[in-house]
Amino acid sequence: MIDLSFSNNQTLKVGSILISDPFLDEDYFRRSVILVCEHNKEGSFGFVLNNFLDVDLHELDDSFPDIQARISLGGPVETQSLFFVHAFGEEIDESIPVNDVLSFGGNYTQIQALLKQNPEYKHRIRFFLGYSGWGKRQLSQELKGNSWLVVNNISSEEVLSTKHDDFWKYCLAKQGKQFKIMSGFPINPSNN
Repeated sequence: MIDLSFSNNQTLKVGSILISDPFLDEDYFRRSVILVCEHNKEGSFGFVLNNFLDVDLHELDDSFPDIQARISLGGPVETQSLFFVHAFGEEIDESIPVNDVLSFGGNYTQIQALLKQNPEYKHRIRFFLGYSGWGKRQLSQELKGNSWLVVNNISSEEVLSTKHDDFWKYCLAKQGKQFKIMSGFPINPSNN
């Protein structure tokens, strides 16, 4: 018999990925995959990786190199602000490490110059409007309620890729047999 409980015993840390419960009925987070960029006793924040907008960064900022940078809605907080996660590390001033490969933020002018000079580096950066945030103990409570699956086996290259149109399903299926079955569940169980 296959256990279909939506839980695992992975430890949440900066750089972890959160995969939403198949039946989570919340507009911003329905079938979401989130990169956790900060997690401490004061709260947590990260970026939704699979909620793409139909706009290119160059359309929002014509001074930005036209590299066809796909933008995601990172979450419901500060949706008028641009954020980015990248694999340039200390090459970009003021970057904050997420893991051994990824950092977030940093000097926007340096990012523009680097991508203008090396447009082929576009696969090493992701852009987001807004972010996802949790107050003190809020995310811990959601994890106890099995709203999220914590995973640590999604590579930095997969996080930076904007090619997956069904990244939630891909990430969930990657967690093993029981989760692969869940990845095929309809959003509304009565549609089954």
